[in-house]
Amino acid sequence: MSKIDPELKKKLLKESQTPFKGLRRILWVAFSGSAFLGLLIMLSRIASGNELQQNNLLIQLGACVIFPTLLIFERNRD
Repeated sequence: MSKIDPELKKKLLKESQTPFKGLRRILWVAFSGSAFLGLLIMLSRIASGNELQQNNLLIQLGACVIFPTLLIFERNRD
């Protein structure tokens, strides 16, 4: 029989099924924060009267939607 503690075994099996989960969550939070900060800077430039390319704004908006969504999906897998 196995001499490993059942709780440790369960934890190890869960980690083997979803490796680097903590690292992925940290990355999603960092990328989300960066996207929202970039959007805030772009909106402040628009408010000050500077012109921006529409493509850049759409990319920033997409990042503000995608990265938090990935973080939510990561949490829902538990």
